[in-house]
Amino acid sequence: MPSSLNSRPQVQDGDALAAIDLGSNSFHMVLARHTLGQLRVVDRLRETVRMADGLDRAGGLSEPARQRALDCLARFGQRMRGVPRLHVRALATNTVRQLRDPHAFLKQAEAALGAPIEVVSGREEARLIYLGVAHAQPPKPGQLRLVIDIGGGSTEFIIGRGFDPVERESLQAGCIASTRRFFPNGRLSKKKWKDALTEISAEFQQFAGLYRALGWQEALGSSGTHKSIGEICAAMRLTKGAITAEALPQVRERLLQADSIDQIDLPGLSSDRRPIIAGGVLVLEAAFQALGLQKLLVSKAAMREGILYDMLGRGGGNDPRDASVAALTQRYGIDEAQAARVEGTAMRLCAQVADAWALDDDDANMLGWAARVHELGLVIAHSQYHLHGAYVLENSDIAGFSRQEQQVLAALVRTHRRGVPKNAFDALPDRLLLPARRKAALLRLAVLLHRAHDSDQIPRLELSASGNRLQLVVDRDWIATRPLLRADLLVEKEGMPGLGIEFQPMVA
Repeated sequence: MPSSLNSRPQVQDGDALAAIDLGSNSFHMVLARHTLGQLRVVDRLRETVRMADGLDRAGGLSEPARQRALDCLARFGQRMRGVPRLHVRALATNTVRQLRDPHAFLKQAEAALGAPIEVVSGREEARLIYLGVAHAQPPKPGQLRLVIDIGGGSTEFIIGRGFDPVERESLQAGCIASTRRFFPNGRLSKKKWKDALTEISAEFQQFAGLYRALGWQEALGSSGTHKSIGEICAAMRLTKGAITAEALPQVRERLLQADSIDQIDLPGLSSDRRPIIAGGVLVLEAAFQALGLQKLLVSKAAMREGILYDMLGRGGGNDPRDASVAALTQRYGIDEAQAARVEGTAMRLCAQVADAWALDDDDANMLGWAARVHELGLVIAHSQYHLHGAYVLENSDIAGFSRQEQQVLAALVRTHRRGVPKNAFDALPDRLLLPARRKAALLRLAVLLHRAHDSDQIPRLELSASGNRLQLVVDRDWIATRPLLRADLLVEKEGMPGLGIEFQPMVA
């Protein structure tokens, strides 16, 4: 069901877009222009930041790593000036997911970049990686393909068909993380390698059986790690750039001729990649063993290209979040007729106060999705169902949604009824707090107005907002026949202050 307010503006011919990938090893930015229905890349920027190198076990980030990240983002921000804010999407991955206090870092990072930064889950990262690879190297119709992306902090495994992933997995085993984990003092040995390979391979077994049963006709490696290993294979004259089950052990043996990481001498290996290549080769060898791989081609694309194509979907009537919300509706047996009534009224209310409350199209979309799934928790229990629903929404892997978007969705469902706890919005960054509270107020009113689950039209519904004051006017004759609703609206005067809003219901 479309929202009354449109989704983010459709990407038009000639529009500029920017995708920023805050990886654990490198930060990337791709600038593109939408021309004749195609994306044409106009510039690429990449900087080795190595955020994962500055991450400690308690989730702290070293000052040098933080400063490298902020300096890089400031340079990216200068390059993308002039690109409309709604055509910029910056996503952070594993290292930021691991931070003890991500809000503190993101606040500084957003100021440096000049744009919001979202954090994505490992499986959402996997979906975007697959999307980028599929567009860069279109698969054959009906063909299953495996895509592996070894990042700095995590590795993603995806089996997909066409442009859609079928299975997605993300494990905490990236090239930087594995180098630090298994060779902390920089010393290399065959025994250390064997022990590390056994440990990582065991972690891969949790999904390897399912993947091998599904099978694939083609395997692709995305990311700088695969590109580097492919170049090493070519320089050693083992392959022409692909990575094979015969070539990879020879690369490993050549690597282990060095006693320490700083002594690694592999043909075709850049000095920039040397400090982390051991972890990358280790993870890839474990993947070859666990999945029975024979050959892996190297893809030209990665998550940043996926972000660009995802933006086209969000702005062109093919928003993956719509499909995900529809899937949640089906999976949890949500009353679709009631959800539609609540959403319609929520959109009606939102349209009336959008200007006064500075709610944009993205806010309207989020409100609409929350309305569609606000009763999700009923499948668990009626008592405290808003808590059950919020927990599911915050902790599930929901394709298309960033972590912050899921937290907003969960907060709206959590606060659509009963009292509003003081910590209801604590998970949100400061920039999202005020619009989230305002959307929560609109959802609460829409739910109250349809508490009876009847299909009667509401004859008069006038909502006005001024600052944190909200006034609702309803028809006198209509409300007179609904004493429960009248009582609920009066009680809601006590509930809204929990959102920082003064509510005044009136009849006319």
